[in-house]
Amino acid sequence: MSTPRHAVVTGGGTGVGAQIAHALAGAGMAVTIMGRTEEPLRLQNLPYQLCDVTDPDAVRTAFTAARDAQGPITIVIANAGDAASIPFAKMTVDDLKRMTDVNLAGVFNVWQAALPDMKATDSGRMIAIASTAGLKGYPYVSGYCAAKHGVVGLTRALSLELAKTGITVNAICPGFIETPMLERSIDNIVAKTGMSANDAATSLTKGNPQRRFIQTDEVASAALWLCSDAARSVNGHTLSLSGGEI
Repeated sequence: MSTPRHAVVTGGGTGVGAQIAHALAGAGMAVTIMGRTEEPLRLQNLPYQLCDVTDPDAVRTAFTAARDAQGPITIVIANAGDAASIPFAKMTVDDLKRMTDVNLAGVFNVWQAALPDMKATDSGRMIAIASTAGLKGYPYVSGYCAAKHGVVGLTRALSLELAKTGITVNAICPGFIETPMLERSIDNIVAKTGMSANDAATSLTKGNPQRRFIQTDEVASAALWLCSDAARSVNGHTLSLSGGEI
């Protein structure tokens, strides 16, 4: 497989998405980042398109614009996501739908939008930034876990559909990553329990045998490797970045 040239990264304005986008750009790839809010996208100094991944029409429009600007899409990193903490007994079906819309349907939408370009050349990389919550359960985030388990199932199924092509489909499953979303989780724990921020952070690192948070550059490096020729036989894989947790 020739080196992929045009990568789309959703949720590319902050955190993991921004780190991945810059890693791919640093490797010489054309990169388009996507997100719902313009300011963080603009601050990355990379080509961008506004896009809500839960809206299939908006996704198709954004991918068409990205393709027109920088050529066929050969890598798609489905990174956009969100997490909500709520006890199962207090959840509504709308709470569950919010989690599946962004975390699962969002992956489905962007992968479908990218697939025609890849099938035209029988080459490409489709990567979801999932979570260890796609490999095990965590309390109080059952909706998030359900959605991320769905992403893992989608990854494994699609990888087999495309196995005879040069397109690979994989998921990266980090533990807690030090990002703005983690900061919101810590704030939520503090508000609900009265813990200090430090104690709340410590409670989240206990599941990691290394007793630390995953860093965004670790996820970006894993994504960069999965995009390389060296990973051309890695397909349907769920790469856990968790310090040995799972």
